[in-house]
Amino acid sequence: MSGASALAVEPPPEFGTDWDDPRTAVPGVERPATASCTVRIVDEKFDDFTPFTGAFTPPAECPGPWSKVVLRMEGKVQGVQYDRLGHLEVGGVTLFKTSTPEPSRDGITWAVEKDVTAYAPLLRRPQPVWMLIGNVVNETYTGVLDVQVYLTFYPADGHHRPPADAPSDVLPLTNPRREGTAQVGEVTVPENTTRLVAEVYATGSGGGCEEFWYFTAPTVVPYSCPADDGPYREVLIEVDGRAAGIAMPFPHVYTGGWSNPFLWYVLPAPRAFDIRPIRYDLTPFVGLLTDGQPHHVRVNVLGVPEGRPGWDLPTNVLVWRDAKATRVTGGVLQHALGTLTNHSTHALVDGWHQVDTRGGHHLKVSGYVRTSRGWELTTVEQTVSNDSLHRWLGDMENPDALTASWADTSTVTVVGREVFPTVSRSEKHFVIDGLIRVTPENRLTTTITVSDAEKAFALRGLQPLMHQTFSDVYTGEASWTLGVPRAQRNAVGTSTHRYQRKGFPGGCYDRSISTRNGYVTADVDGCE
Repeated sequence: MSGASALAVEPPPEFGTDWDDPRTAVPGVERPATASCTVRIVDEKFDDFTPFTGAFTPPAECPGPWSKVVLRMEGKVQGVQYDRLGHLEVGGVTLFKTSTPEPSRDGITWAVEKDVTAYAPLLRRPQPVWMLIGNVVNETYTGVLDVQVYLTFYPADGHHRPPADAPSDVLPLTNPRREGTAQVGEVTVPENTTRLVAEVYATGSGGGCEEFWYFTAPTVVPYSCPADDGPYREVLIEVDGRAAGIAMPFPHVYTGGWSNPFLWYVLPAPRAFDIRPIRYDLTPFVGLLTDGQPHHVRVNVLGVPEGRPGWDLPTNVLVWRDAKATRVTGGVLQHALGTLTNHSTHALVDGWHQVDTRGGHHLKVSGYVRTSRGWELTTVEQTVSNDSLHRWLGDMENPDALTASWADTSTVTVVGREVFPTVSRSEKHFVIDGLIRVTPENRLTTTITVSDAEKAFALRGLQPLMHQTFSDVYTGEASWTLGVPRAQRNAVGTSTHRYQRKGFPGGCYDRSISTRNGYVTADVDGCE
């Protein structure tokens, strides 16, 4: 709604028994203006920890190839319920991961869309479907999660073609299992593979300390969530025992997070409804993997104390093939893993405990393959870092404040595929800046900003292929009274979610939504 308020009614002076349906400022998936076919793959009321199982059949009326495939999840829930984590698999491949909003007594509905065109190779044939949103329903927690998931297929035509960079295959790990805190399995790639990308849907969850891993403090420090080496976390993927990719995990905040569900009832934090995977370009290792044998893949979160649960790491592998080659061969030319730095220092400053953390890591891998078009050399260079300052007062940890940022930069250079080298670079930057405080009258207030930003570009020689920046920022403050019946909590809160995107392709997108006491007060388009 351009330059106008979306306010339907005057917000109440405090939260009541109902509020607006959840939404975000993130743009919906762009869809071709063509005929389509929609298949419902999930229809389930989640009220315990029993997964939904079903079957998917490609729509006969819309045979592939497809120019786009869109997933849409619709949900409704009423009563009292915590936030829950959801996980959807098709053919053993994780297609979608989400968390749920917390409901009002009168009930809410919400929807999430995701572009799943990259998974089209998986969807060309019938597949089993598995989904779980683990839930507890009893006399206190009454909310049953009524969820439907749909796939909509847009057939390719003369004007709408499949993406030029679409993968040939999408593979789950075989024999997946846990080894301590790590997820391990095997992958057997086609012998004519030329490019390989792994996806890891990494989340810390479960309500324990690893859901709030960025708050943890070294064990020598008096804090309720200890960790041997402090809050530094890094998601490391290994192939046949060698480091193949490093990444910063996104600091997800779910809709019950930071002791204050009133912050998130209408506007969730970035990525809460659409948990995006970490993507690792494993192409430098391709020449070692095309022997038709299974190869070992291990994903681990560095910094997690031994034996502590909480991390979920489902992993997929995307494959690109050389259609004119029977087998591609090659090798690794360079593998340089830097020394991990992770330093947390503790000090008392004016009565405040203060933990200052600085950590980072670097990896550079180069590998070559012999393809039907000749030699190709791929170099992947990654640098990750985390800076955080955690402050709290006294044994009661009140107030409790965190200012933390994470940087994750990846550069992929390909020589030999075209006349000129292709360079793709991504610079991600995550921020949490928040404070929780409780007054002597038991009034809890949370003030928080969560930011997800990225700059990305691709060049072929001096020719720009893509240049985009986006910023996804939530800011909010909410207060409520602890230890009293719901009707006496007197909760109040304001929040704003702004999503901005600029560059090409895509042009300008800038939407900002604001709320007060559970109702939308503004919904503004900034690209006029």
